[in-house]
Amino acid sequence: MLFTTDKQTQEDLNIYGKQGTDSILSLFNRTSTLNGARILEEMFNYPLSDAEAINKRSGAIGYLKVVQAIFPFSSDLFDRAEQYLANTDERSKLSAERPSLEKKLTSLVADDADYRQIVNGISALTEIVKVLDRLLKNELVQAGSPFKSDPETISIGTLLTTEPISLLLREDYRGKFSREKLATYDMLLRFRHRETIQRILRYIYQLDVYMTVAKVATERNFIFPKALPKGEHVIKIEGFYHPQLKRAVANTLEVTPYNNLVFLTGANMAGKSTFMKSLGIAMYLAHMGFPVAAKKLEFSVLDGIYTTINLPDNLGIGASHFYAEVLRIKKMAKELSTGKNILVIFDELFRGTNVKDAYEATIAITSAFAIKRNSVFVISTHIIEAGEILRERCANISFKYLPTRMKGTIPEYTYTLETGITDDRHGMIIINNEGILELLKKGKGTAQ
Repeated sequence: MLFTTDKQTQEDLNIYGKQGTDSILSLFNRTSTLNGARILEEMFNYPLSDAEAINKRSGAIGYLKVVQAIFPFSSDLFDRAEQYLANTDERSKLSAERPSLEKKLTSLVADDADYRQIVNGISALTEIVKVLDRLLKNELVQAGSPFKSDPETISIGTLLTTEPISLLLREDYRGKFSREKLATYDMLLRFRHRETIQRILRYIYQLDVYMTVAKVATERNFIFPKALPKGEHVIKIEGFYHPQLKRAVANTLEVTPYNNLVFLTGANMAGKSTFMKSLGIAMYLAHMGFPVAAKKLEFSVLDGIYTTINLPDNLGIGASHFYAEVLRIKKMAKELSTGKNILVIFDELFRGTNVKDAYEATIAITSAFAIKRNSVFVISTHIIEAGEILRERCANISFKYLPTRMKGTIPEYTYTLETGITDDRHGMIIINNEGILELLKKGKGTAQ
């Protein structure tokens, strides 16, 4: 089953960001090659839903972190190689025969440009496979390396021992080939074994991504999560925090089938949205096999993640905020009805309607979510009265809150998760602290 998510979730978690803003992708987007950047984005587009695949990728990147691997290729080599391989026109194939003087005079410029492209491409590919061969032998397939038993690495190593790659490895060309040899290599590399060359290049681009991510993990002190089988239905995450906040406060959360729904309360500005985003980002990256901002993470693999944190009104279909919430919940219900194990994060459930409807709907929907023991739910709300009813109805709800400590009339926020339900409401205190009512009483138009 494929891992599923949607645009709303990616926007909530700032996976790709908007133009001119930092994103989670941008934290890792420092590859040396353009195609490496494309593969990185592909990995963000398609998180994994298989524990073995996740742990395999995580283990490979973790190994490169430990050995402090550095991408040993010059990026311009791939520009030359890709430009060369992009020309698939059979008519551009280099002939071993030297062109006559008449042909040189009639197509001097074009032939010269084509010839230079072929020379540059073959030279680049020769250097690329030589560097790759050294990298495999000296670093990637050493004892204890996960690459040593990796089927794709083994396959790439075999390709390096077979023609035409083995021929390039034996070349001591020092930048020059005879025309006859160039013509032979051009036919082999660009046409006959083109797919083999592209496979080798893709393998290197993936290494570029892995080495880049490993470097980011080192610089930011991120840890590598451990994926568990789906059937365990657990999340154990310690010391997790938002990777884009400079002074982020870490939190810890444990979820099992016996407390798979977190009912989160807290005053405005207490940090509920940041807490939920931090959890969502960590779980999203974990399903990619990437390092996360935490001290430890073990998780049962999910089939998808869906968040509702910054839900806009859908004016295009004439939908109010409340109706947009209803449609969003309907989407979650459809996903859950298929038997998927998913993570659902919903910030301020039913904020778009009146208190009575919000109270009744919060109890009804949260109770219905709680029945789905194979999925995980994090629901925040200001309707704290619903909490007491839910405590009586559902034994598997974990009640958490983010507290506010009052220092006189000034609220202070710990951003640290605690157990229970809070009735903190400091909206009027904040309004009074800002002197808004006094400002409105001043000036012309005030009743006397």
